[in-house]
Amino acid sequence: MSVITFNLPDLGEGLSEAEIVEWHVNVGDDVQSGQRLLSVETDKAVVEIPSPRAARVVALHGRAGDIVPVGAALVEFEAAQSDQGAVVGRLVETPTPVGAPKSLLPDADRTRVRATPKARQRARELGVALADLAPAGEIVQVQDVELAATESAASPAETEAGARLKGVRRAMARRMADAHARVVPACVTDEANVSSWGALMKPLPRLVRALVRGCHREPLLNARFDDRTLTLVPQEDVNLGIAMETEDGLFVPVLRDAARLCDEKSGPDRLAAALEALQAGVTDRSIPGEDLRGQTITLSNFGAVAGLHAQMVVVPPQVAILGSGRLFSRLTLNQGLPGTDRILPLSLTFDHRTITGVEACRFLAAVIDDLQAPA
Repeated sequence: MSVITFNLPDLGEGLSEAEIVEWHVNVGDDVQSGQRLLSVETDKAVVEIPSPRAARVVALHGRAGDIVPVGAALVEFEAAQSDQGAVVGRLVETPTPVGAPKSLLPDADRTRVRATPKARQRARELGVALADLAPAGEIVQVQDVELAATESAASPAETEAGARLKGVRRAMARRMADAHARVVPACVTDEANVSSWGALMKPLPRLVRALVRGCHREPLLNARFDDRTLTLVPQEDVNLGIAMETEDGLFVPVLRDAARLCDEKSGPDRLAAALEALQAGVTDRSIPGEDLRGQTITLSNFGAVAGLHAQMVVVPPQVAILGSGRLFSRLTLNQGLPGTDRILPLSLTFDHRTITGVEACRFLAAVIDDLQAPA
């Protein structure tokens, strides 16, 4: 008999690691091809990993809560010497332990790590192997190197003293650090008088429609910027990312072709149903991974909790994010008579490398015009 090792397969979407949520098998179990082995969590969703073969489990690597890099050993199967059937992952004689520092990439690929000169210098200073890193973006940055050095140096006592970020929050930390390093943010704020809204009007559908109008007025804000080639590519469809907070962290599902959903022929019910479906998918973690990528611009309705204005984070390759603050009433005088107006604060953060202040203001003016128009 021989042992065949099943490694964590490539989960796609550029993911380099996953967190073990739960094992569904034990050592000694006879499993069937396609049977659930374990559940893992990525920054996208919870994924069930099936067995690639019918065999007996002789070893499991990793426990619930462990972070496992792609290519690391998960399960060892007992197999006959002559059994060389296909196994997802790599067939190895000696299992690679979970979290092993050695890179799982072939030697030829280890020399092609893309990193900034400062990141390479910092890696030499800290003794970090660039090939072992899973950067937040496509290029290793200084903060990726320093994060890896901090993680490797953390003692058990330090780990037990606080909660290590995992899953969605871990991915969010890396993504925000990458955005901070790559984007030159600027912010412009204003207000919309939405006194014409009915008492039952829900802000989010109106905000979606207004943002689409803003994109029609200034298409450059609905664009993707390649900062390697300094190429700004306006997008034909408004694939709107909508920031949604959960106990596990921030999700940004995508409302595909928002302009089509806002078309008068579609009616408000279709847009409302699409928004509800995204919220339900995020809440129960059933949303597919493809619905969490491809945003061309983002909307944050942070005012549903608190806050009037904010400078938000633009996540590359997007170039803009619109935020709406808390609705409030303002005392006014009209021909000497007191009254109240309903005011919606707005904040627009944009990447000043690609978008001028005037373009951002024109976009925001179009958003305000639509919000103040009758429903």
